[in-house]
Amino acid sequence: QVQLVESGGGLVQAGGSLRLSCAASGRTFSSYVLGWFRQAPGKEREFVARVSWNGGSRYYAESVRGRFTISRDNAKNTVYLQMNSLKPEDTAVYYCAADESLGLVAAQYHYWGQGTQVTVSS
Repeated sequence: QVQLVESGGGLVQAGGSLRLSCAASGRTFSSYVLGWFRQAPGKEREFVARVSWNGGSRYYAESVRGRFTISRDNAKNTVYLQMNSLKPEDTAVYYCAADESLGLVAAQYHYWGQGTQVTVSS
């Protein structure tokens, strides 16, 4: 098993930046694909980005491509989400997730953090 704890959320103005972190503990971190998802009030949880086991492959949702960057540091057991040019529609609770297989759908991920709130004001 792996335990995930997100941090770095907060309130930012449109056009600003935030960096989310997700620290993992438990089994070997490098065995897991790491993903970021988000859920806005009244909406389904949606995929944001994911990074492969060694960081060599990254994939982004169309809505964040070019603005967000996912990265991982296996030595620190941490995955990051750098969010630039934030928009009010990026407001959501952001969740870190892990699984042993590549996936773009929330149901494919077995392990989840508790989430961190990101609010972007206009």
